[in-house]
Amino acid sequence: MRTIQFREAIAEAMSEEMRRDETVYLMGEEVAEYNGAYKASKGMLDEFGPKRVIDTPIAELGFAGIAVGSAMNGCRPIVEYMTFNFSLVGIDQIINNAAKMRQMSAGQFPMPMVFRGPTASAGQLGATHSQAFENWFANTPGLKVVVPSTVYDAKGLLKSAIRDNDPVIFMESEQMYGDKGEVPEEEYTIPLGVADIKRAGTDVTIVSFGKIIKEAIIAADELAQEGISCEIIDLRTVRPMDYDCIINSVKKTNRLVVLEEAWPFASVASEITYMVQERAFDYLDAPIQRITTADTPAPYSPTLLKEWLPNAQDVIKAVKKVTYK
Repeated sequence: MRTIQFREAIAEAMSEEMRRDETVYLMGEEVAEYNGAYKASKGMLDEFGPKRVIDTPIAELGFAGIAVGSAMNGCRPIVEYMTFNFSLVGIDQIINNAAKMRQMSAGQFPMPMVFRGPTASAGQLGATHSQAFENWFANTPGLKVVVPSTVYDAKGLLKSAIRDNDPVIFMESEQMYGDKGEVPEEEYTIPLGVADIKRAGTDVTIVSFGKIIKEAIIAADELAQEGISCEIIDLRTVRPMDYDCIINSVKKTNRLVVLEEAWPFASVASEITYMVQERAFDYLDAPIQRITTADTPAPYSPTLLKEWLPNAQDVIKAVKKVTYK
């Protein structure tokens, strides 16, 4: 297999699907002439032209609405947000139109569309540019929410998202676009709604997704030196969630830690905790631990930001707490 960057995997997935299906197109701020704010659409304007790779004004509500209308008329739009913080300007179109049109039209209008772009923090960008909204969108029936953590997963999941007949929120990370990983030359897809066991273990289950899962992997390496075996589950898709994968792992390890780069209240971790206590309560040997950002807006100060974000040491403390070490 060859090694490519995360941004290249995103561009490849979109380009392959655009070659496969003429109804697929990309629109967003700076996606064409500038090759994308993060160069995740590099070369696509040259290949597909300005009718299928479209630079938009800074008007998220407007081009989100255009995408909804075009999906209702048989197109399969990909909408890139420079950051999902800016999606809040267009959230009415996502929540009240894209997510509901299929049901409100009694199935007459499938809504095959992808909203993609960076999520969560990316360093010192301030409180309004460092937010994770996975749980917001996952709370909405009609939407699917995907958050890849590796280059391989990003390409396979994005191709599946583009082919899906429901609206998909596809959340990336500015800090991952330069990540490198192995990707096959041949075509492949990864089904939505299927979690991946990134590391098998026997003593504790750690569930996470997106770039913050890297902290779980660092922690697991350190804990292994102390004889604690961690099983790491990457959700990949937040909605629909692969509950069975989590439950089966907890039944094996009897302990659960959930790591998430978001605020604690009504988080994805809260949903997982509820489902595990409902379906696997008798298997738990310790209370479930969740690790989130601090319950405040993201600070700008690098010292405060380091404290605000979850890290590997937080994971180690949580694992030792549930294993009574």
